[in-house]
Amino acid sequence: MSKDIKSVDYGLEKIFEGAQDFLPLLGTDYVEFYVGNAKQAAHFYKTAFGFQSHSYKGLETGSKDTVSYVLKQDKIRLVLTTPLNSKHPINDHIVKHGDGVKVIALWVEDAKKAWEETTSRGAKSFMEPKVEKDEHGEVVRSGIYTYGETVHMFVERKNYNGSFLPGFVEWKSEYNPTPTGLKYIDHMVGNVGWNQMNTWVKWYEDVMGFVNFLSFDDKQIHTEYSALMSKVMSNGNGRIKFPINEPAEGMKKSQIEEYLDFYEGSGVQHIAVATDDIIKTVADLRSRGVEFLSTPPETYYNEVPERLAEHDHELREDMEKLKKLGIMIDADEEGYLLQIFTKPVEDRPTLFFEIIQRMGARGFGAGNFKALFEAIEREQGLRGTLS
Repeated sequence: MSKDIKSVDYGLEKIFEGAQDFLPLLGTDYVEFYVGNAKQAAHFYKTAFGFQSHSYKGLETGSKDTVSYVLKQDKIRLVLTTPLNSKHPINDHIVKHGDGVKVIALWVEDAKKAWEETTSRGAKSFMEPKVEKDEHGEVVRSGIYTYGETVHMFVERKNYNGSFLPGFVEWKSEYNPTPTGLKYIDHMVGNVGWNQMNTWVKWYEDVMGFVNFLSFDDKQIHTEYSALMSKVMSNGNGRIKFPINEPAEGMKKSQIEEYLDFYEGSGVQHIAVATDDIIKTVADLRSRGVEFLSTPPETYYNEVPERLAEHDHELREDMEKLKKLGIMIDADEEGYLLQIFTKPVEDRPTLFFEIIQRMGARGFGAGNFKALFEAIEREQGLRGTLS
């Protein structure tokens, strides 16, 4: 376990024991990006990350103002949406933020109740409960705003047997590269402005019934030049985890400040996706052109045996393979984890992905923070934004 972080009780079941979960969440339903060219973005995620063609909505299906491509890999669904005319309001989002995450959709049993519970607790409504129907049944969706212009959509699909949502059709394509082993969304991280982290922590507690089960301050997450603070929010069953970051004072501009400058506000910083074989997955992703942050220095891997001494009997990893691919390793009381981070996946230095394999650990790699942020700072230096 990292020496820089206090022991934490990850037993969310104990935290919620005896409490009524007024917003039961079954998992992440989909993540929707607003992008400048959905057709080309879909090709990128298929080619680079191994997603498969799944569903489509556009002019051919009767959608006159937007087009959406749905990609799927195991339990992960990405929706890429582009407006079809200059007057559509989605253009404003793209002009301001660039390509990025607009909707984090959460799978629920009762979308109407989820909306009523959250709006009654202070959430700003994005979409009142709406029943959407086609020949395959019906879906009920509702939505609320969270940090920035990001939205949580509640999706109730128990009475639906179609490919995705009413209005979508199966997307048939002869080009479907093999998957890369990505399984599900482990967590999604949001960046918020100065002194806003605790505001949004309280919002998740009050509005959605989440708990803050892990915290890091600027003494734990810092380098020589910059720092940040983070708190991890989780729902009752632990299926949904949202770390929230804010900048902290440092000698130079932090990665959070850089994100806020280029995204022009709060938003989703990265999506962490799980794999059962990170070495195979990362090797495959690299061969397809996915760019990762620079490999940690030799000293990082030399220090692993000491840092993870308590877990020496559990480790089954080939350290040379991890080093070759730049994969980092850390541990907590529950076990260890392996993780690596891509470079931003668009021109603005905003959204990126994390690939993670959990071997019992329920933390977020506190022992890797210094190496990670130094790698990010090297990229900031190349971009001229570490000032």
